[in-house]
Amino acid sequence: MSLIGVPTDVGAGARGASMGPEAMRVAGLVGALTRRGLTVQDRGNLAGPPNPWLPPVDGYRHLAEVLEWNSALHEAMYTALVEGTLPIMLGGDHCLSIGSVSAAARFCRETGRQLRVIWLDAHADFNTADVTPSGNIHGMPVSTLCGIGHPQLAAIGGTTPAIQPSWVRQIGIRSVDDAEKHLLHDQELPVFDMRSIDENGMRATMEAVLDGVDENTHLHVSFDVDFLDPEIAPGVGTTVRGGPTYREAQLCMEMIADTGRLGSIDVTELNPALDHRNLTAEVAVDLVESLFGKSTLVRRPVTNAPLPHLL
Repeated sequence: MSLIGVPTDVGAGARGASMGPEAMRVAGLVGALTRRGLTVQDRGNLAGPPNPWLPPVDGYRHLAEVLEWNSALHEAMYTALVEGTLPIMLGGDHCLSIGSVSAAARFCRETGRQLRVIWLDAHADFNTADVTPSGNIHGMPVSTLCGIGHPQLAAIGGTTPAIQPSWVRQIGIRSVDDAEKHLLHDQELPVFDMRSIDENGMRATMEAVLDGVDENTHLHVSFDVDFLDPEIAPGVGTTVRGGPTYREAQLCMEMIADTGRLGSIDVTELNPALDHRNLTAEVAVDLVESLFGKSTLVRRPVTNAPLPHLL
């Protein structure tokens, strides 16, 4: 297992996510994973351009810097996957998932595996330069990966689009811009918003999310910490009330772990400048540990039998 720090907030609208990788380390991520019997190699932090903090140009803020960071991350994640290790990207803002998910997609194309991206987030991240209210590229990674974005960003990894909308499952969504809603609808991207979770519960939601996952599936979990309710995770730049509770989030992670198909992870948008005594980082570490099998009891392996799509 490889930890890859990416200390930048170049795609965000608030400063501070650049400190996220170190906050995760301080919160004991390496020790938590080691206690699970995992071999962890911390590869340190990638280097890239500073945040120039400039206004958007043609609908994009800091396009050149975002491209440079994501290109470097793509190569680091892809190299880790080829080497047979499971990479965990420690962000940084969520624009970085352009680089990490495109690396997982490239690896899956070359190995004949089916990629499924589990996008844990308060936001759909499906804006484009034409409709974005801010120009912040951390609001555009999913659309970019689906080929609806700046051509240079969309081409990271060598194939445009890097993924298909049907490969994505978004969970916990509760903040979507008006024009973004129509883009999501037109692309038929599977979204399990908070109303779905409220009506059906997290267990049924995750059964639907994981329907069809088998031994040939590579699960990439892209975990934006603002997925969580700000009552338990205040240290993010874009808090949205009404997110999953601690136990709902734990169940989500535990059910992903039960599949045994986890292949790569992002942890993004942790902002220590807005946190309280590193509380959010500690919660994030706890949830990442659950992705690797931490549970109250020793549980029997589950099968990957097809489950009904309830939503």
